[in-house]
Amino acid sequence: ELLIIAGAASGTLLVANPVRILKDIVAGLMASLKGSPFTKARYLSTLKMMYQFLNKVRKEGLLAVEMDVEKPEESTIFKNYPEFLGDHHARDFVCDTLRTAITGGVEPFDMDQMMELDMEVHHSAAVQPANSLNTVADSLPGLGIVAAVLGVVITMGSLGGPPEEIGKHVAAALVGTFLGILLCYGVVGPLAASMSKLADEHNEYLHVLRVLLLAFLKGSAPMIAIELGRRAIPAYARPNFDEMEKNCKNK
Repeated sequence: ELLIIAGAASGTLLVANPVRILKDIVAGLMASLKGSPFTKARYLSTLKMMYQFLNKVRKEGLLAVEMDVEKPEESTIFKNYPEFLGDHHARDFVCDTLRTAITGGVEPFDMDQMMELDMEVHHSAAVQPANSLNTVADSLPGLGIVAAVLGVVITMGSLGGPPEEIGKHVAAALVGTFLGILLCYGVVGPLAASMSKLADEHNEYLHVLRVLLLAFLKGSAPMIAIELGRRAIPAYARPNFDEMEKNCKNK
């Protein structure tokens, strides 16, 4: 039963997905076990970083931050926020948007369209590992039934033998169904759901960056842009205005 269920599920996963998605599944499982990084503290840190960065742009102009955007690891602002630098999707999202703004000639509406497209492409790729794992979870009850049917076949071949041997085979057949349902609804399914929620939370994080960047590119003051970004933070992690203001102005 274990060989049929685990082996067939693993084989299905390997055959149905390219190597990149298999790697993303492993990375997603590890990230899910660590818990969500998008807490109130993470959002406060991001708002403070963007406030410092936008203030520099406001005082010195977009050209003054060209090197910060080209080499964020060496930026005097970004290097103080290792969580942001470690999130290469968010880092590239911010830096590519600002790089385009420095180039000039792009209207805020078009910039918003580019950011939205970037988010859609990233989110589509981010949910693929979760969807693949969820497909495997859906197949597990069926694989359990296959194992149970094989157990029944073995049982039928043992008819006429000792009753205790027949009972052992029947029990083994029922274990196959039990394992398939347990692994589906108790292990693989919840892990896939956790990975999907984590991808959604990352998309919400990018949306906050999109809102505040667009507000600033439209001409809003840094603090107003940061406040608009704060309003876009999900309710479970949103700081209040006083927390944001004290955090941003605290050197």
